[in-house]
Amino acid sequence: MRWGLTVPLTGVPIRDHKPLITELASLGYTDLWSAEVAGADAFTPLVLASEWEQELRLGTAVVPVHTRGPAALAMSAAALADLAPGRFVLGIGASSETIVTGWNGIAYDPPFARTRDVLRFLRQAFAGEKVDGEFDSFTIKRFRLEKAPDVPPAIMLAALRPQMLKLAAREADGAITNWLSAADVRQVRAELGDEKELAARIFVCVTEDAEMARNIGRFLIATYLTVPGYAAFHDWLGRGEAMKTMRDAWAAGDRNAAMAAVPIEVIDDLVVHGSAADCRAQINEYVANGLDTPILATLPTGADLLETARSLAP
Repeated sequence: MRWGLTVPLTGVPIRDHKPLITELASLGYTDLWSAEVAGADAFTPLVLASEWEQELRLGTAVVPVHTRGPAALAMSAAALADLAPGRFVLGIGASSETIVTGWNGIAYDPPFARTRDVLRFLRQAFAGEKVDGEFDSFTIKRFRLEKAPDVPPAIMLAALRPQMLKLAAREADGAITNWLSAADVRQVRAELGDEKELAARIFVCVTEDAEMARNIGRFLIATYLTVPGYAAFHDWLGRGEAMKTMRDAWAAGDRNAAMAAVPIEVIDDLVVHGSAADCRAQINEYVANGLDTPILATLPTGADLLETARSLAP
């Protein structure tokens, strides 16, 4: 069974992760996955980890397909594949219009086509081929990696709904999802099929103060699940009606009312909380329902997150 951790931990400098990362494998962790939103980029924490530790599988969850040119993305991924041959997974995804256009000033091309085309480009580039031609969402002129990776990285797609999950099943090595309950895994797995790896980032709040955990969850859910892609995901999962009041308040600009309108049962479905032992048991429910790789994202409660990560080891 795989067991992953998201890095960097919130509020912990990247350089201070070394003691934890060097002991993760001995604690039972198998994977280390980076995130890329508005903190560290996806690659730097894994480059350091590749030198600090020689056993863990390293993955990006995920690199947006719009914010780097295809060639630049291929070069960064090839460099990390060279540092950690056979244990690097490149997770790519469409991200959101807020990140792509609002923060980076880049047009948000149709996300499905862009993700598919970047995936196909990367397959060719990692094979050492000269890529020259038109894709639906961009054109590449005579690009070839100076050194293709000896072991091409696996490529997984961020996937929230059937179309992207089916693309991952057809052309990628697996799918990465997040913001779902243990019960939701069955629905996602049914679309992906049984042959490909399914990973999910699971938000974990280690505290027996349920009200604290729910307040943290309210803020995150109101912030994330009002983004169109996540809203559509939860419509598909069947939570649209439960989230309608929250969405209406958010759209009206009333953030406090939106957070107050998040139903407790939705928070408890989507945020794992309780003692470390309780949290491990809940994460194992995801695995029992068809998840291959849980990627734990520890939420800050005021406790030392390095110790929190240790306490969640399998």
